Amino acid sequence: MYLYIILNNKTTDYELIRIGKWNQIKGNAKQQYGVTFNDDESFSEGKYDEMVGKIQEKTGKAKDEVKKEIASW
Repeated sequence: MYLYIILNNKTTDYELIRIGKWNQIKGNAKQQYGVTFNDDESFSEGKYDEMVGKIQEKTGKAKDEVKKEIASW
């Protein structure tokens, strides 16, 4: 589904919110992996993915836009 949306460039706000929620879930999984295997890099990547997902869910912006905003902080 996500790949289909990207390839067709037909993203609605609802789809971006769903993708944002997915990024949060993915971030939580990376964090758990990092805790389980004592991998700090995976844990920090998970926190970053979770943050991007929350911002994406709240604003309805694409992941690339959110990452650009975070980089400008």
